[in-house]
Amino acid sequence: MSRVVLVTGGTRGLGRAVAARFRASGDTVIITGRDESRLAATAEEIGAHSAVCDGADPRQVARLAGDVGPELDVLVNMAGANTDLASAAGEDDALEQVAAAWRANLDANLLSAVLTSTALIGKMRRGGSIINVGSIGAEYASTSYGAAKAALAAWNAGLSAEVGPKGLTANVISPGYIEGTDFFRGQLTEQRRTALIAATHDGRPGHPDDVAETAWFLASPGARHITGQTLHVNGGAHTTR
Repeated sequence: MSRVVLVTGGTRGLGRAVAARFRASGDTVIITGRDESRLAATAEEIGAHSAVCDGADPRQVARLAGDVGPELDVLVNMAGANTDLASAAGEDDALEQVAAAWRANLDANLLSAVLTSTALIGKMRRGGSIINVGSIGAEYASTSYGAAKAALAAWNAGLSAEVGPKGLTANVISPGYIEGTDFFRGQLTEQRRTALIAATHDGRPGHPDDVAETAWFLASPGARHITGQTLHVNGGAHTTR
């Protein structure tokens, strides 16, 4: 049976790869984004439906919930980015810059997932999956981005307990360095790239398909007893036991 899958932030990078993977399985996929033209182009390319939505805006999320339809099987909360602002000159506004950077990252990486999940849980069918996308940065949390992703993982543990009785799972995928995205906005030096790859055990950068296949597995029948977990997809750059 074809599932209904919603991927927020599905216009490029990891979100696009995840959406394309579910489409390849014959699922009905809806992607969201804030850039209407890019959203429409991506949806046409991969054969998905589209809905313009800023996940940190409660009114837009409420509208999205109405647009999705009566039933949903998989929710992938991919929307988010490192929104750290460029440092400003001058000491007088230094604290304002810090506050803005933290609020922006919390909105993009935590609040968007919380609002979207809250709005859509009631539509999800038993056997469904909520997949939140975190980051290896959560293991250090020295920045507003890392702290927001750490909060996402902590929230997911409680979400799993909440939705488990409804027959749903909730997990986090935590990627390490992934090539083929614009995460670093062109600011990744070759020295830094070499260091990130050297930190892995398998000696290679991640690829969007690594995350997409993990998301597909977490939504599959074989993963029904995996919930409340953070799955690290980083080639061993961060290990758990």
